[in-house]
Amino acid sequence: MKGLYCKPGDQGDVKFILQETNVPNNIGNYEVKVQVKSCALSPVDFKLCEDLKLGKEQIPVGREIAGVVLQVGPKVKFFQPEDEVVGILPLDAELSGLCSVVLIDEFNLVQKPAKVSWFEAAAVMKDGVRAYTALHTLARMAVGQTVLVLDGASPFGVLAIQLAHYHGVKVIATALSPEDQKFLEEFRPSVARVIRVWDPKDDFVDSCLEETGGLGVDIIVDSGVKMFEEEAEAQKHLPHKHDIITLLSVGGHWVTTEQNLQMDPPDSHIMFMKAASLSFLNEEVWTASRSKQGRYLHIMKDVVEKLSMGTFRPQMEDPVPLYEATVSMEMVQKKQARKRIVVKL
Repeated sequence: MKGLYCKPGDQGDVKFILQETNVPNNIGNYEVKVQVKSCALSPVDFKLCEDLKLGKEQIPVGREIAGVVLQVGPKVKFFQPEDEVVGILPLDAELSGLCSVVLIDEFNLVQKPAKVSWFEAAAVMKDGVRAYTALHTLARMAVGQTVLVLDGASPFGVLAIQLAHYHGVKVIATALSPEDQKFLEEFRPSVARVIRVWDPKDDFVDSCLEETGGLGVDIIVDSGVKMFEEEAEAQKHLPHKHDIITLLSVGGHWVTTEQNLQMDPPDSHIMFMKAASLSFLNEEVWTASRSKQGRYLHIMKDVVEKLSMGTFRPQMEDPVPLYEATVSMEMVQKKQARKRIVVKL
């Protein structure tokens, strides 16, 4: 069988290759052998793999899978053959999720509701866990609050908006293009305000303060920030960190994806005066600590239940065949895909 793997080049380039691989004959005590029906593609975080010292020459690609249980280990309690499951392969997995059969620990899987399609189940997992981590675990979202979701039309932004709406939270979102603006304005339940960051006439800070009566927003979930004025052209639609701090309400919470964020003393002082807080969004931490395993499983179970109920409606392209996975993954890695891409197996 074939799986998709990647290897970073010397010049910063990345090569994705489909290559033959084999499933180990022995199955561990708590492992489950799954026949993969679909696998969603997400960018590979090479820096995180390096920081965790995984030491792999080739990194398996495709981690969000949905499929049917073929065999279970002797100590597996939660699954049996022919169960339909969905889950996320850990960062240290040896097999690509695009292999037709994979081995995965039972604590990284949940049951797939019967009426949920294979493709939607795989597409929703990573962004669903990320949205829960941002809004529930880190920001402690509550009814009546206001949340600002940057790049609201991204696959993650869409699920964050849907989760916030479900809990009675007012949503403001930014649009990076006229197409994103149209999508968000037609979104149901409706977004309170769509801010056109692509349009120089629409001031980001003024629009947010106008919508909140000058009080600022309770929760901000960013998709990256500018730390300096002279940033690259690729970051032209990202807000400056000072704008984010300005928009935080008293007691507000900023959830950032910017792992290299630099906070100067004046920035920290403003945060202190507002009694505001800052969290870093890294959904991979759930599998880094076994003490959090129960909460991780609860989140994954809740994500698929909300998908089954129709609360979550992931943005996804039409499923692609395995032979198109290499080209599709190159688009995903370069962040050229605006919807989640799922491979059909």
